[in-house]
Amino acid sequence: MTWYVAKIVFQITSKSARTVAQFDEHLRLVCAESFEQAFVKARLIGISEEDPAPAGPTNTAWEFVNILELYPLKELSDGVELHSRIYETCEAINYINLVHQRASELAA
Repeated sequence: MTWYVAKIVFQITSKSARTVAQFDEHLRLVCAESFEQAFVKARLIGISEEDPAPAGPTNTAWEFVNILELYPLKELSDGVELHSRIYETCEAINYINLVHQRASELAA
């Protein structure tokens, strides 16, 4: 088994008026037998942590976008979040397209 760091990207949306798109990038550890299996496991983590329906007082939704990066590592702990960053841009479509493009390259 090999340990991988996966960068999982979520888009943050809310009902409040925002002019800048927000993205949250998580670095997660994934343990897998192959790169392909690590990619699938990272996607499943992203899908399972998605909260697509704005609810509560903040009316905020977290939508899984895709896997931006995936790197093999030395042995650590499975599923531990290493880093999270909120990314803001006025070019939401371009950023989402970049994430999908990188994910396609990783899956190839």
